[in-house]
Amino acid sequence: MEQESIWDADAARRYDTPGTGMFAPEVLDPAVERLAELADGGAALEFAIGTGRVAVPLAERGVPVTGIELSRPMVEQLRTKADESAVPVVVGDMATATAPGTYSLVYLVFNTISNLLTQDRQVECFRNAARHLTPGGRFVIELWVPELRRLPPGQTAMVCRSEPDYILLDTYDVLRQQVVSHHFRFDETPRAELFRSPHRYIWPAELDLMAQLAGFELEARHADWSGAEFTAESDSHVSVYRVPPER
Repeated sequence: MEQESIWDADAARRYDTPGTGMFAPEVLDPAVERLAELADGGAALEFAIGTGRVAVPLAERGVPVTGIELSRPMVEQLRTKADESAVPVVVGDMATATAPGTYSLVYLVFNTISNLLTQDRQVECFRNAARHLTPGGRFVIELWVPELRRLPPGQTAMVCRSEPDYILLDTYDVLRQQVVSHHFRFDETPRAELFRSPHRYIWPAELDLMAQLAGFELEARHADWSGAEFTAESDSHVSVYRVPPER
């Protein structure tokens, strides 16, 4: 499964769910507020900007936001909410594409770094972030913690969510640190709709080593955007890495 074929026009049309899911105010508002704080009066660059779920409200808060996005249909969907002058976007790969200028903040939200399916590509993403940052700038990553403790020996699949009209099933290849998320959506008819997305999961300690290789220092890690303590039971984290003020 290639990322370009996964995030096609159909996926872009279905991505936005205003007011619910990851677009719910209680989910989105703390992320926007925290990122505005971390931008510290400077400009921000979002890797994998998608349809602008975070970038548009962040720009409305007065933070200049530029994006990098691989999927043209996702950018087209973003353009229904903000034009190029409000949120400029470079079409390209977040591990290698270059946006003009420098930034005080680069960020990746909602597990997007796991869309890069090899360790080398994930390290390159860190290095690309470092290339775009001013001294003292920050790279922020929102990422889930692999749930392997819930996976019984010999079992490769796990139901992560089960709702009346939706089931999320993850299948794991623990040898290669690969997981495929299977999103089943259904209604009263006998048929279900399936959307699949592949990922490479990353442990927090491995993420920290990637950061060190790119010249970052870990500044903070919390369980969510509101600053809850990160513990052994946390199922996700928001990690803030910083380029030293003097390089």
